[in-house]
Amino acid sequence: MTRISKHGAARRATYFAARGRNAAANLIATGSVRGYRPKHPADFAAFVDRLGGRQDSGFPDKWRVDPAFRVESPARIAVVIHCFYPELMDELFTHLRLMPVDFDLFVTNASGRGIRVPDDLEHLGTSVVVEVDNHGRDILPTVNLVNSGILDPYDLILKMHTKRSPWREEHAELAGSGETWKQQFLDDLAGSQETIEGILAAFAADPALGVLTATDSIVGKQFWGGDQRIVEQLLRRLELRIDPDELEFASGSMYWCRGLVLQGLRALNLQAADFDHEAGQVDGTTAHAVERIIGIVTKEAGLRTVEPDAIRELLAAPGTDRQGWRRFDRDAERVPAATVIPFYLPQFHDSPQNNVWWGKGFTEWSNVVGAVPAWRGHYQPKQPTELGYYDLEMDSVRAAQAELAGTHGLAGFMYYYYWFSGERILNRPIEKLRASDLDFPYCIMWANENWTRRWDGRSQDVLIGQDYDKVPAEDFIDDVMEFLLDPRYMRVNGKALIAVYRPAQMENFPQVVAAWRERARAAGVGELHVIAVSVAKEFDGVGEDYRANGLDGTLEFAPHNLPWIAGPALDVGLDKRWRGNFMSYQATLKASLRNAVRLTEHEYPGAMVTFDNTARRQWKADAWYGSNPYSFHRWVAGLIRAVAGREEADRLVFINAWNEWAESAVLEPTTRYGRTYLLALRQAIWS
Repeated sequence: MTRISKHGAARRATYFAARGRNAAANLIATGSVRGYRPKHPADFAAFVDRLGGRQDSGFPDKWRVDPAFRVESPARIAVVIHCFYPELMDELFTHLRLMPVDFDLFVTNASGRGIRVPDDLEHLGTSVVVEVDNHGRDILPTVNLVNSGILDPYDLILKMHTKRSPWREEHAELAGSGETWKQQFLDDLAGSQETIEGILAAFAADPALGVLTATDSIVGKQFWGGDQRIVEQLLRRLELRIDPDELEFASGSMYWCRGLVLQGLRALNLQAADFDHEAGQVDGTTAHAVERIIGIVTKEAGLRTVEPDAIRELLAAPGTDRQGWRRFDRDAERVPAATVIPFYLPQFHDSPQNNVWWGKGFTEWSNVVGAVPAWRGHYQPKQPTELGYYDLEMDSVRAAQAELAGTHGLAGFMYYYYWFSGERILNRPIEKLRASDLDFPYCIMWANENWTRRWDGRSQDVLIGQDYDKVPAEDFIDDVMEFLLDPRYMRVNGKALIAVYRPAQMENFPQVVAAWRERARAAGVGELHVIAVSVAKEFDGVGEDYRANGLDGTLEFAPHNLPWIAGPALDVGLDKRWRGNFMSYQATLKASLRNAVRLTEHEYPGAMVTFDNTARRQWKADAWYGSNPYSFHRWVAGLIRAVAGREEADRLVFINAWNEWAESAVLEPTTRYGRTYLLALRQAIWS
């Protein structure tokens, strides 16, 4: 639905002006030279070569049918243990007996010997023990669990393994033996019930706390070893670059962390083929690289990696609830930090208009499946997983969407509503929702723009346009009154929430809004909370003076009204046919966060999953490079902090979008990212 206005710091990526510069180096870096052989199993070139067609699931397929992997009632905390030395397991179990709240246990066993989980772990819920190959150290088995989705439900994860680390004594810069290091981890992470309660209370008190490791275990750039290149190659999958001087990570691979820190690794699409053959290496492997990536993505998500001193300092601060650990009880109430609402596109069903304009059977999926990658590693076409190529005529689809959205903290959907001079278009989904008993909130944005063959909302090649002389805009409110009267309809301070995309397109808009309010009162709806989408004047935005236009506020619709700053076009190997705009997601994110702190209480901020309309415009598309679940979490969490000081009803944050598949703004699960964007949202909302 988004139609982009070209404004801000850049109009077009500088790719063509600079094309040819460093061409050979770029080709080698992207792995696009015929016959180029990857230097390492995890090289980006090898990853790209695996793309397309059927993908490896990233975990043993037999787990899909293993009944142990069906956790009916997950706890809030998971403990993940990798076992290579089975004789050390009893010591770990001794520490788990100290856990003060319910937890589920997942053991990956590479020892070749059987493991029995004791039955006297008081707070243990589900336990799963799986046999794994001795491949990828403790990292690949953990990644397998992540890729399977079994860790998705958990707020916090305690990661442990049977550690010996005899190599430590050979490093003069590292104090102590492997045994003393191991004991430090166990004491600092689970040394007593009081210790664990303090750790949980700290996570409850500080949403920016990402990883807690043992004393003296956080290390920096001097510990790149032979891993920097592997890290750079892997992070290209997330469209991330590194600053080598800013490396900070928890060495030793034992820590408490926010669920997202590990869950987000699903977006790397790691497989067994990415990991080195085991040869006793102490450096320069994918496992070592991922250990460092944990620190990098934690920071990218806007989270901190700390040692126990930081926890003790936090718990000693005035106002910290030392009983906050109770928040991780299985049945503890979840309190959202903000009301987060994604936009919802209904163009996934048969409609008579689209059958005429685009051919019989056209839906948004027709655009989505036809996209072609425009650079190396470009995720096109987008492919759904859990919900499939759905038809929104089906009640079961909307029920599944509501279940996904609700369990990840979303407050409801804002439906794009298409009304042209008295005619509803793409109206079946919301009408069927209104007629159903699905218990999930919703509201409406009147997407009052022209429909064009260029998918840009402008005035050329118009398929159907707005004509306010034919049917006055005042009558729109009568058309949607049945929805406003629905008990599920979303309200702000008791007022029905309704948004307008292009308000200044109506010359008499203040009078229109006044008529809407009067008619809504007369119909029994009560008061309205009318907000405008914050778009540029050329897109019929109202500017900063929304009150003069009879409005109650505005909502941000990223990337509208944010700077357009060129992305790294040279580095990614853009296709020579590209004639579009190639923009930086990171630059847009930063600009949005800077702007958010200046917004007034009724100016509601918004983030985007990404924007890339290649599916609609292919070589003339607008594409933002640099989106990944960790950066998205940093954006959303920052916007939530920006509204934290407002009255509860005005802590609204909007997301572009739930299902804008042809614009790549998709929260729904995909083959590349799984649920990771939803998990990032949940972490930000319920931290």
